[in-house]
Amino acid sequence: MSFDENMGEVSRGARALVVCPEIRGRAAITDPEARIEEACGLALAIGLVVAEAFIIPIREVRPGTLFGEGQITNIATQCELGEADLVIIDGALSAVQQRNLEEKLKRKVIDRTGLILEIFGERAATAEGRLQVELAHLDYQQGRLVRSWTHLERQRGGFGFLGGPGETQIEADRRMIRDRMARIRRELEGVRRTRGLHRERRHKAPWPVIALVGYTNAGKSTLFNRLTGASVMAEDLLFATLDPTMRRIKLPGLDKAILSDTVGFISDLPTQLVAAFRATLEEVTAADVILHVRDIANPDTAAQKDEVLAVLADLGLIPGEGDDGEDVPIVPIIEVWNKWDLLPASRALELFDVARHETDPVVVPLSAATGMGCEDLLAVAGRMLTGDAREHAFTLSMADGQRLAWLYAHGEVLADDEAEADPTSGEPRRRVRVRLTPRELGRYSRLGEE
Repeated sequence: MSFDENMGEVSRGARALVVCPEIRGRAAITDPEARIEEACGLALAIGLVVAEAFIIPIREVRPGTLFGEGQITNIATQCELGEADLVIIDGALSAVQQRNLEEKLKRKVIDRTGLILEIFGERAATAEGRLQVELAHLDYQQGRLVRSWTHLERQRGGFGFLGGPGETQIEADRRMIRDRMARIRRELEGVRRTRGLHRERRHKAPWPVIALVGYTNAGKSTLFNRLTGASVMAEDLLFATLDPTMRRIKLPGLDKAILSDTVGFISDLPTQLVAAFRATLEEVTAADVILHVRDIANPDTAAQKDEVLAVLADLGLIPGEGDDGEDVPIVPIIEVWNKWDLLPASRALELFDVARHETDPVVVPLSAATGMGCEDLLAVAGRMLTGDAREHAFTLSMADGQRLAWLYAHGEVLADDEAEADPTSGEPRRRVRVRLTPRELGRYSRLGEE
Protein backbone atom coordinates (compact mmCIF):
# COMPACT_ATOMS: atom_id res chain seq x y z
CA MET A 1 0.00 0.00 0.00
CA SER A 2 1.40 3.39 -0.90
CA PHE A 3 0.17 6.85 0.00
CA ASP A 4 1.72 8.55 -2.99
CA GLU A 5 3.84 6.88 -5.62
CA ASN A 6 6.15 9.89 -5.60
CA MET A 7 6.78 9.64 -1.87
CA GLY A 8 7.77 6.00 -1.64
CA GLU A 9 5.88 3.25 0.14
CA VAL A 10 4.33 2.97 3.56
CA SER A 11 3.39 -0.56 4.49
CA ARG A 12 0.67 -1.76 6.82
CA GLY A 13 1.82 -1.65 10.39
CA ALA A 14 3.81 1.57 9.88
CA ARG A 15 3.80 3.91 12.86
CA ALA A 16 2.05 7.24 12.37
CA LEU A 17 1.79 10.49 14.30
CA VAL A 18 -1.68 12.06 14.10
CA VAL A 19 -1.77 15.86 14.44
CA CYS A 20 -5.08 17.76 14.60
CA PRO A 21 -4.60 21.49 13.91
CA GLU A 22 -7.08 23.70 15.78
CA ILE A 23 -7.15 27.04 13.96
CA ARG A 24 -8.29 30.00 16.06
CA GLY A 25 -11.41 31.70 14.74
CA ARG A 26 -12.75 28.62 12.96
CA ALA A 27 -15.74 27.00 14.61
CA ALA A 28 -15.12 23.38 15.55
CA ILE A 29 -17.91 21.07 14.39
CA THR A 30 -16.98 18.22 16.70
CA ASP A 31 -15.60 17.83 20.19
CA PRO A 32 -11.75 17.85 20.16
CA GLU A 33 -11.51 14.42 21.79
CA ALA A 34 -14.03 12.99 19.30
CA ARG A 35 -12.06 14.57 16.47
CA ILE A 36 -8.84 12.90 17.60
CA GLU A 37 -10.64 9.57 17.94
CA GLU A 38 -12.03 9.90 14.41
CA ALA A 39 -8.64 10.87 12.95
CA CYS A 40 -7.06 7.83 14.63
CA GLY A 41 -9.90 5.70 13.28
CA LEU A 42 -9.06 6.84 9.76
CA ALA A 43 -5.44 5.78 10.28
CA LEU A 44 -6.44 2.42 11.74
CA ALA A 45 -8.79 1.82 8.81
CA ILE A 46 -5.79 1.18 6.55
CA GLY A 47 -3.69 -0.73 9.03
CA LEU A 48 -1.48 2.01 10.46
CA VAL A 49 -0.31 2.01 14.06
CA VAL A 50 -0.97 5.32 15.83
CA ALA A 51 2.14 6.17 17.84
CA GLU A 52 0.72 9.40 19.27
CA ALA A 53 -2.18 11.77 18.57
CA PHE A 54 -2.66 15.32 19.79
CA ILE A 55 -4.18 18.70 18.97
CA ILE A 56 -2.03 21.74 18.14
CA PRO A 57 -3.71 25.17 18.50
CA ILE A 58 -2.80 27.57 15.69
CA ARG A 59 -3.15 31.30 16.28
CA GLU A 60 -1.93 32.31 12.85
CA VAL A 61 -1.74 30.06 9.79
CA ARG A 62 1.72 30.03 8.18
CA PRO A 63 1.24 29.93 4.37
CA GLY A 64 4.35 27.83 3.83
CA THR A 65 4.04 25.27 6.63
CA LEU A 66 0.66 25.80 8.41
CA PHE A 67 2.48 25.46 11.77
CA GLY A 68 5.03 27.73 13.42
CA GLU A 69 8.68 26.73 13.75
CA GLY A 70 8.32 25.81 17.42
CA GLN A 71 5.33 23.62 16.69
CA ILE A 72 7.19 21.87 13.84
CA THR A 73 10.07 21.18 16.22
CA ASN A 74 7.59 19.69 18.71
CA ILE A 75 6.12 17.46 15.99
CA ALA A 76 9.62 16.29 14.99
CA THR A 77 10.42 15.48 18.63
CA GLN A 78 7.23 13.47 19.03
CA CYS A 79 8.07 11.58 15.83
CA GLU A 80 11.44 10.62 17.30
CA LEU A 81 9.94 9.59 20.64
CA GLY A 82 7.18 7.56 18.99
CA GLU A 83 9.42 6.21 16.20
CA ALA A 84 6.85 7.43 13.67
CA ASP A 85 7.57 7.07 9.96
CA LEU A 86 4.53 9.05 8.85
CA VAL A 87 2.81 12.26 9.96
CA ILE A 88 -0.93 12.59 9.38
CA ILE A 89 -2.32 16.13 9.47
CA ASP A 90 -6.05 16.00 10.17
CA GLY A 91 -6.84 18.94 7.91
CA ALA A 92 -6.20 20.22 4.40
CA LEU A 93 -2.63 21.00 3.34
CA SER A 94 -1.59 22.86 0.24
CA ALA A 95 1.03 21.26 -2.00
CA VAL A 96 3.63 23.76 -0.75
CA GLN A 97 2.80 23.15 2.91
CA GLN A 98 3.00 19.40 2.43
CA ARG A 99 6.39 19.61 0.66
CA ASN A 100 7.86 22.00 3.23
CA LEU A 101 6.68 19.91 6.17
CA GLU A 102 8.23 16.81 4.63
CA GLU A 103 11.55 18.62 4.20
CA LYS A 104 11.55 19.89 7.80
CA LEU A 105 10.30 16.69 9.45
CA LYS A 106 12.31 14.34 7.21
CA ARG A 107 9.25 12.11 7.03
CA LYS A 108 6.32 11.47 4.78
CA VAL A 109 3.37 13.80 5.44
CA ILE A 110 -0.21 13.19 4.37
CA ASP A 111 -3.30 15.32 4.97
CA ARG A 112 -6.89 14.30 5.71
CA THR A 113 -7.90 14.33 2.05
CA GLY A 114 -5.02 12.10 1.00
CA LEU A 115 -5.71 9.68 3.85
CA ILE A 116 -9.42 9.34 3.01
CA LEU A 117 -8.50 8.83 -0.64
CA GLU A 118 -6.26 5.93 0.35
CA ILE A 119 -9.06 4.36 2.39
CA PHE A 120 -11.50 4.75 -0.47
CA GLY A 121 -8.97 3.29 -2.91
CA GLU A 122 -8.54 0.23 -0.72
CA ARG A 123 -12.25 -0.28 -0.03
CA ALA A 124 -13.76 0.25 -3.52
CA ALA A 125 -14.85 -3.14 -4.84
CA THR A 126 -16.83 -2.48 -8.00
CA ALA A 127 -15.66 -1.05 -11.31
CA GLU A 128 -17.76 2.07 -10.62
CA GLY A 129 -16.23 2.53 -7.18
CA ARG A 130 -12.70 2.24 -8.55
CA LEU A 131 -13.47 4.78 -11.28
CA GLN A 132 -14.83 7.21 -8.71
CA VAL A 133 -11.76 6.84 -6.50
CA GLU A 134 -9.39 7.29 -9.43
CA LEU A 135 -11.21 10.44 -10.53
CA ALA A 136 -11.00 11.89 -7.02
CA HIS A 137 -7.32 10.96 -6.71
CA LEU A 138 -6.43 12.56 -10.06
CA ASP A 139 -8.29 15.72 -9.09
CA TYR A 140 -6.36 15.82 -5.81
CA GLN A 141 -3.05 15.10 -7.52
CA GLN A 142 -3.38 17.85 -10.15
CA GLY A 143 -2.34 20.63 -7.80
CA ARG A 144 0.56 18.64 -6.34
CA LEU A 145 2.55 17.87 -9.47
CA VAL A 146 5.06 20.62 -8.73
CA ARG A 147 6.03 18.65 -5.60
CA SER A 148 6.64 15.56 -7.70
CA TRP A 149 8.89 17.26 -10.22
CA THR A 150 11.26 19.34 -8.10
CA HIS A 151 14.21 17.27 -9.37
CA LEU A 152 13.48 18.41 -12.93
CA GLU A 153 13.11 22.03 -11.86
CA ARG A 154 16.72 21.92 -10.65
CA GLN A 155 17.82 21.01 -14.17
CA ARG A 156 16.38 24.24 -15.54
CA GLY A 157 18.88 26.66 -17.11
CA GLY A 158 18.68 30.41 -17.75
CA PHE A 159 16.76 32.94 -15.73
CA GLY A 160 14.02 32.13 -13.26
CA PHE A 161 11.25 33.42 -15.46
CA LEU A 162 12.18 31.19 -18.40
CA GLY A 163 10.61 27.76 -18.80
CA GLY A 164 12.65 24.62 -18.48
CA PRO A 165 12.32 20.84 -18.79
CA GLY A 166 10.72 20.55 -15.35
CA GLU A 167 7.91 22.91 -16.22
CA THR A 168 7.44 21.20 -19.59
CA GLN A 169 7.09 17.81 -17.89
CA ILE A 170 4.62 19.24 -15.38
CA GLU A 171 2.43 20.59 -18.17
CA ALA A 172 2.63 17.26 -20.01
CA ASP A 173 1.57 15.42 -16.86
CA ARG A 174 -1.27 17.83 -16.28
CA ARG A 175 -2.54 17.24 -19.81
CA MET A 176 -2.37 13.49 -19.25
CA ILE A 177 -4.30 13.83 -16.01
CA ARG A 178 -6.95 16.06 -17.62
CA ASP A 179 -7.38 13.60 -20.49
CA ARG A 180 -7.70 10.65 -18.11
CA MET A 181 -10.21 12.54 -15.95
CA ALA A 182 -12.29 13.33 -19.03
CA ARG A 183 -12.35 9.64 -19.99
CA ILE A 184 -13.34 8.59 -16.46
CA ARG A 185 -16.13 11.18 -16.37
CA ARG A 186 -17.50 9.79 -19.65
CA GLU A 187 -17.43 6.27 -18.24
CA LEU A 188 -19.12 7.41 -15.03
CA GLU A 189 -21.79 9.21 -17.02
CA GLY A 190 -22.54 5.89 -18.69
CA VAL A 191 -22.77 4.28 -15.25
CA ARG A 192 -25.16 7.02 -14.09
CA ARG A 193 -27.37 6.48 -17.14
CA THR A 194 -27.48 2.77 -16.42
CA ARG A 195 -28.31 3.39 -12.77
CA GLY A 196 -30.98 5.86 -13.84
CA LEU A 197 -32.59 3.21 -16.04
CA HIS A 198 -32.50 0.75 -13.15
CA ARG A 199 -34.10 3.33 -10.86
CA GLU A 200 -36.77 4.07 -13.42
CA ARG A 201 -37.48 0.35 -13.74
CA ARG A 202 -37.74 0.03 -9.96
CA HIS A 203 -39.88 3.16 -9.83
CA LYS A 204 -42.36 1.59 -12.23
CA ALA A 205 -42.36 -1.64 -10.24
CA PRO A 206 -44.54 -1.86 -7.12
CA TRP A 207 -41.49 -2.41 -4.87
CA PRO A 208 -40.50 0.48 -2.61
CA VAL A 209 -36.83 1.35 -2.01
CA ILE A 210 -35.44 1.90 1.50
CA ALA A 211 -32.02 3.56 1.78
CA LEU A 212 -29.67 3.28 4.75
CA VAL A 213 -27.69 6.45 5.41
CA GLY A 214 -25.61 7.61 8.33
CA TYR A 215 -22.24 8.68 9.62
CA THR A 216 -19.41 6.28 8.87
CA ASN A 217 -19.14 3.40 11.35
CA ALA A 218 -22.67 4.00 12.66
CA GLY A 219 -23.55 0.34 11.99
CA LYS A 220 -25.35 0.58 8.63
CA SER A 221 -23.79 -2.54 7.13
CA THR A 222 -24.36 -4.56 10.31
CA LEU A 223 -28.03 -3.55 10.21
CA PHE A 224 -28.16 -4.31 6.47
CA ASN A 225 -26.82 -7.82 7.11
CA ARG A 226 -29.20 -8.33 10.03
CA LEU A 227 -32.29 -7.35 7.97
CA THR A 228 -31.33 -9.14 4.75
CA GLY A 229 -29.21 -12.08 5.84
CA ALA A 230 -26.44 -10.82 3.54
CA SER A 231 -22.72 -10.79 4.28
CA VAL A 232 -21.68 -7.26 3.35
CA MET A 233 -18.36 -6.19 4.91
CA ALA A 234 -19.27 -4.91 8.37
CA GLU A 235 -16.33 -4.15 10.63
CA ASP A 236 -15.53 -1.61 13.33
CA LEU A 237 -13.74 0.51 10.74
CA LEU A 238 -14.42 3.87 9.14
CA PHE A 239 -15.65 3.56 5.54
CA ALA A 240 -16.09 -0.22 5.65
CA THR A 241 -18.71 0.19 2.87
CA LEU A 242 -18.09 2.24 -0.25
CA ASP A 243 -20.07 0.56 -3.01
CA PRO A 244 -23.89 0.61 -2.94
CA THR A 245 -25.41 -2.78 -2.18
CA MET A 246 -29.06 -3.74 -2.64
CA ARG A 247 -31.04 -6.70 -1.34
CA ARG A 248 -34.65 -7.76 -1.17
CA ILE A 249 -36.41 -7.73 2.21
CA LYS A 250 -39.93 -8.46 3.41
CA LEU A 251 -41.93 -5.97 5.50
CA PRO A 252 -45.25 -6.28 7.34
CA GLY A 253 -47.87 -5.65 4.67
CA LEU A 254 -45.31 -5.81 1.85
CA ASP A 255 -44.04 -9.00 0.24
CA LYS A 256 -41.06 -7.22 -1.27
CA ALA A 257 -39.04 -4.07 -0.70
CA ILE A 258 -35.49 -3.16 -1.73
CA LEU A 259 -32.96 -2.20 0.96
CA SER A 260 -29.91 -0.18 -0.15
CA ASP A 261 -26.69 0.27 1.83
CA THR A 262 -24.62 3.38 1.05
CA VAL A 263 -21.26 4.98 1.77
CA GLY A 264 -20.94 6.54 5.21
CA PHE A 265 -20.77 10.30 5.65
CA ILE A 266 -17.98 12.10 7.51
CA SER A 267 -17.17 15.66 8.53
CA ASP A 268 -14.89 17.64 6.21
CA LEU A 269 -15.29 15.12 3.39
CA PRO A 270 -12.89 16.19 0.63
CA THR A 271 -14.69 18.10 -2.13
CA GLN A 272 -13.16 15.78 -4.72
CA LEU A 273 -14.89 12.83 -3.08
CA VAL A 274 -18.23 14.57 -2.68
CA ALA A 275 -18.33 15.05 -6.45
CA ALA A 276 -16.89 11.64 -7.31
CA PHE A 277 -19.35 9.71 -5.14
CA ARG A 278 -22.42 11.63 -6.26
CA ALA A 279 -23.53 8.62 -8.31
CA THR A 280 -23.39 6.45 -5.19
CA LEU A 281 -25.53 8.88 -3.22
CA GLU A 282 -28.00 9.19 -6.10
CA GLU A 283 -29.45 5.89 -4.89
CA VAL A 284 -30.69 7.78 -1.84
CA THR A 285 -32.60 10.28 -3.99
CA ALA A 286 -34.63 7.40 -5.47
CA ALA A 287 -35.63 6.05 -2.05
CA ASP A 288 -39.18 5.96 -0.76
CA VAL A 289 -38.02 5.88 2.87
CA ILE A 290 -34.65 6.79 4.39
CA LEU A 291 -33.31 5.01 7.47
CA HIS A 292 -30.89 7.40 9.17
CA VAL A 293 -28.70 5.10 11.25
CA ARG A 294 -27.09 6.83 14.24
CA ASP A 295 -24.50 5.52 16.67
CA ILE A 296 -26.49 6.65 19.67
CA ALA A 297 -23.76 5.50 22.08
CA ASN A 298 -21.21 7.85 20.51
CA PRO A 299 -20.78 11.02 22.61
CA ASP A 300 -20.54 13.01 19.36
CA THR A 301 -23.77 11.59 17.91
CA ALA A 302 -25.52 15.00 17.69
CA ALA A 303 -22.72 16.53 15.60
CA GLN A 304 -22.66 13.43 13.39
CA LYS A 305 -26.39 13.80 12.84
CA ASP A 306 -25.90 17.41 11.71
CA GLU A 307 -23.25 16.28 9.20
CA VAL A 308 -25.61 13.69 7.69
CA LEU A 309 -28.53 16.13 7.51
CA ALA A 310 -26.28 18.66 5.77
CA VAL A 311 -25.50 16.12 3.05
CA LEU A 312 -29.18 15.18 2.71
CA ALA A 313 -29.99 18.89 2.37
CA ASP A 314 -27.45 19.16 -0.46
CA LEU A 315 -29.22 16.25 -2.15
CA GLY A 316 -32.56 18.05 -1.80
CA LEU A 317 -34.03 15.45 0.57
CA ILE A 318 -34.52 17.55 3.69
CA PRO A 319 -38.05 18.89 4.35
CA GLY A 320 -38.97 21.77 2.06
CA GLU A 321 -41.73 24.32 1.92
CA GLY A 322 -44.95 22.84 0.52
CA ASP A 323 -47.52 24.60 -1.63
CA ASP A 324 -49.86 24.92 1.31
CA GLY A 325 -47.28 26.57 3.55
CA GLU A 326 -46.50 23.50 5.66
CA ASP A 327 -43.19 21.65 5.83
CA VAL A 328 -43.40 18.60 3.60
CA PRO A 329 -40.67 15.93 3.76
CA ILE A 330 -39.42 15.11 0.27
CA VAL A 331 -38.58 11.58 1.50
CA PRO A 332 -39.83 10.35 4.90
CA ILE A 333 -37.01 9.63 7.39
CA ILE A 334 -36.84 7.10 10.23
CA GLU A 335 -34.08 7.73 12.77
CA VAL A 336 -32.52 4.42 13.81
CA TRP A 337 -30.79 4.77 17.17
CA ASN A 338 -28.29 1.94 16.81
CA LYS A 339 -25.86 0.43 19.37
CA TRP A 340 -28.52 0.74 22.06
CA ASP A 341 -26.92 -2.21 23.86
CA LEU A 342 -23.78 -0.11 24.48
CA LEU A 343 -25.63 2.59 26.44
CA PRO A 344 -25.46 2.77 30.24
CA ALA A 345 -28.80 1.78 31.77
CA SER A 346 -29.56 5.28 33.07
CA ARG A 347 -28.85 6.88 29.70
CA ALA A 348 -30.93 4.24 27.89
CA LEU A 349 -33.95 4.96 30.11
CA GLU A 350 -33.56 8.69 29.51
CA LEU A 351 -33.30 8.33 25.73
CA PHE A 352 -36.10 5.76 25.57
CA ASP A 353 -38.49 8.32 26.99
CA VAL A 354 -37.35 10.81 24.33
CA ALA A 355 -37.74 8.24 21.53
CA ARG A 356 -41.23 7.27 22.69
CA HIS A 357 -42.52 10.83 22.28
CA GLU A 358 -40.56 11.67 19.12
CA THR A 359 -42.74 11.78 16.00
CA ASP A 360 -40.78 13.91 13.53
CA PRO A 361 -38.73 12.09 12.59
CA VAL A 362 -39.95 8.75 13.88
CA VAL A 363 -37.32 7.17 16.14
CA VAL A 364 -36.64 3.44 16.58
CA PRO A 365 -34.05 2.33 19.19
CA LEU A 366 -32.29 -0.92 18.31
CA SER A 367 -29.09 -2.94 18.30
CA ALA A 368 -28.07 -4.27 14.91
CA ALA A 369 -25.47 -6.47 16.63
CA THR A 370 -27.99 -8.32 18.84
CA GLY A 371 -31.14 -7.89 16.74
CA MET A 372 -33.03 -6.06 19.49
CA GLY A 373 -35.57 -3.65 17.97
CA CYS A 374 -35.17 -4.81 14.35
CA GLU A 375 -38.71 -6.20 14.21
CA ASP A 376 -39.99 -2.84 15.46
CA LEU A 377 -38.06 -1.08 12.70
CA LEU A 378 -39.56 -3.31 10.00
CA ALA A 379 -43.04 -2.69 11.39
CA VAL A 380 -42.57 1.09 11.41
CA ALA A 381 -41.16 1.07 7.86
CA GLY A 382 -44.04 -1.12 6.70
CA ARG A 383 -46.64 1.24 8.18
CA MET A 384 -44.90 4.22 6.64
CA LEU A 385 -44.97 2.63 3.19
CA THR A 386 -48.47 1.18 3.28
CA GLY A 387 -50.42 3.35 5.72
CA ASP A 388 -50.14 6.57 7.65
CA ALA A 389 -51.79 8.46 4.79
CA ARG A 390 -52.25 12.14 5.55
CA GLU A 391 -54.23 14.89 3.91
CA HIS A 392 -52.29 17.40 1.79
CA ALA A 393 -53.35 20.37 -0.30
CA PHE A 394 -51.75 21.40 -3.60
CA THR A 395 -52.39 24.38 -5.84
CA LEU A 396 -51.94 23.42 -9.51
CA SER A 397 -52.15 25.20 -12.80
CA MET A 398 -55.22 24.28 -14.82
CA ALA A 399 -52.84 23.19 -17.58
CA ASP A 400 -50.88 20.84 -15.30
CA GLY A 401 -52.77 17.73 -16.27
CA GLN A 402 -49.83 15.42 -15.55
CA ARG A 403 -49.69 16.16 -11.82
CA LEU A 404 -53.46 16.15 -11.48
CA ALA A 405 -53.74 12.77 -13.20
CA TRP A 406 -50.94 11.42 -10.96
CA LEU A 407 -52.76 12.53 -7.81
CA TYR A 408 -55.99 10.85 -8.96
CA ALA A 409 -54.10 7.65 -9.83
CA HIS A 410 -51.98 7.37 -6.65
CA GLY A 411 -53.95 9.15 -3.93
CA GLU A 412 -57.44 9.62 -2.55
CA VAL A 413 -58.65 12.97 -3.91
CA LEU A 414 -60.97 14.58 -1.34
CA ALA A 415 -61.68 17.87 -3.14
CA ASP A 416 -60.83 19.49 -6.46
CA ASP A 417 -61.93 23.12 -6.52
CA GLU A 418 -61.17 26.25 -8.50
CA ALA A 419 -58.58 28.47 -6.79
CA GLU A 420 -57.49 32.08 -7.17
CA ALA A 421 -55.65 32.87 -10.39
CA ASP A 422 -51.86 33.17 -10.31
CA PRO A 423 -51.18 36.74 -9.10
CA THR A 424 -48.27 37.14 -11.50
CA SER A 425 -49.46 35.57 -14.76
CA GLY A 426 -53.22 35.58 -14.18
CA GLU A 427 -53.26 31.89 -15.12
CA PRO A 428 -56.25 29.98 -13.70
CA ARG A 429 -55.44 27.45 -10.95
CA ARG A 430 -57.13 24.67 -9.00
CA ARG A 431 -56.87 23.60 -5.35
CA VAL A 432 -56.65 19.83 -4.80
CA ARG A 433 -56.97 18.15 -1.39
CA VAL A 434 -55.70 14.56 -1.42
CA ARG A 435 -54.70 11.81 0.99
CA LEU A 436 -51.20 10.43 0.31
CA THR A 437 -48.91 8.00 2.10
CA PRO A 438 -45.39 9.30 2.88
CA ARG A 439 -44.11 7.09 0.07
CA GLU A 440 -46.46 8.55 -2.53
CA LEU A 441 -45.86 12.08 -1.24
CA GLY A 442 -42.15 11.59 -1.84
CA ARG A 443 -42.83 10.33 -5.35
CA TYR A 444 -45.11 13.28 -6.07
CA SER A 445 -42.40 15.68 -4.87
CA ARG A 446 -39.97 14.17 -7.38
CA LEU A 447 -42.46 14.03 -10.24
CA GLY A 448 -40.84 15.22 -13.44
CA GLU A 449 -37.24 14.98 -12.13
CA GLU A 450 -36.45 11.59 -13.67
